[in-house]
Amino acid sequence: MTSSERKEQAEAAKDRKATYGADIDLDEYQFGGNPQKMAADQISEDDKDLVEEVGFRTDQKGVSGSFAQFDNESILADVLMSQEGLEVMPISQALTKYDWLSDYLWNAVSVDTDKYTARSELESYDGYFIRALPGQKIRMPVQTCLVMKKKQFAQNVHNILIAEEGSELHIVTGCATPSTVEQSLHLGVSEFYVKKDARMTFTMVHKWNEAVDVRPRSAAIVQENGVFVSSYAILSPIKSIQTYPKVRLVGKNARAELYSVVYGTKDSVYDIGGSLMLEAEGSSGKVISRTIATENSEIIARGDLQGRVAGVKARLECNGLLLSKSAKIVAVPVLDASAEGVELSHEATVGKVGADQLNYLMSRGLTEDEATSLIVRGFIKLQAPDLPPALQRTIDEAVQLTLEQGL
Repeated sequence: MTSSERKEQAEAAKDRKATYGADIDLDEYQFGGNPQKMAADQISEDDKDLVEEVGFRTDQKGVSGSFAQFDNESILADVLMSQEGLEVMPISQALTKYDWLSDYLWNAVSVDTDKYTARSELESYDGYFIRALPGQKIRMPVQTCLVMKKKQFAQNVHNILIAEEGSELHIVTGCATPSTVEQSLHLGVSEFYVKKDARMTFTMVHKWNEAVDVRPRSAAIVQENGVFVSSYAILSPIKSIQTYPKVRLVGKNARAELYSVVYGTKDSVYDIGGSLMLEAEGSSGKVISRTIATENSEIIARGDLQGRVAGVKARLECNGLLLSKSAKIVAVPVLDASAEGVELSHEATVGKVGADQLNYLMSRGLTEDEATSLIVRGFIKLQAPDLPPALQRTIDEAVQLTLEQGL
């Protein structure tokens, strides 16, 4: 698709409402910006405190590369000198450097999906390009962070991540907003490409505030023997978020696992989910969500498994805890099989903290509040299988820091 064809499709969809989530008037927000490069030592002390709350290390220790974007203005993009086979750069720079990259743009995500994807194309944008070269095992994670600081502003990013054939790539990303920011919007398009025999993990921790709306649009394409693992945590209040990443397993024995953890607070509305399209022989996957609703929060957990060829397997799990009489959790599962021998399963539970668990912990000397907090902390642990220990420690630290702000 040419650039002009993409623009035409986007223009035709610029008023198309999303299938899910509250509608947002995009004309209320300011778009644009003029991104300028910055170095890690140029990040202000206040910004350092903010990004470190979502696991971004400004000292860049224990990582293979870094990318940070503040609004649409300041960008940090570094690959540590000791790391070979890794590329990290602004998407605008990558599209200029590589003619072939335009073939990936709007390939996993359709530009005319809804008004948010359309506007993302029609307005100026940046974002990150991260690529592991063929056969390269990037053991230490690449860290990224997207920060919004302006009022009435729309941060518009388009990210492309590629794990080339036989490579391994781990990304830990945080999104954050200072508590003083009012009525802002994040539009984030992310496209993931996992090639033959490659592995990619993507872990995101959000820390927005109750005046922010977030509309990510993400999709992945996984080829033969490829593995894609996505872990998502939001443990802070927000005005609303609607996210529904879609993964196509197009290669034999491809596998995908989507994990999400939501700690709902205040009047926040979280509409989250994930979809797996199992299109190739031997493909398999999981969509697993853990949700906790407190105060007046509302959580909608969606899951969609689509088996298209014989013998594929996938599982959907939705587990929720209600900690308030005025909170709400809704699980919306979809199992869709269109071939013989497809094995799709689903399990959902929504309830309160068990009396037996509380009584046991209180008998050990904890107060009811302390016992509840301990149960919650164990429930929301974000742990995907087979992650490198250093990466799991980074995730645990980011989740713990964010959780401390909410409990």
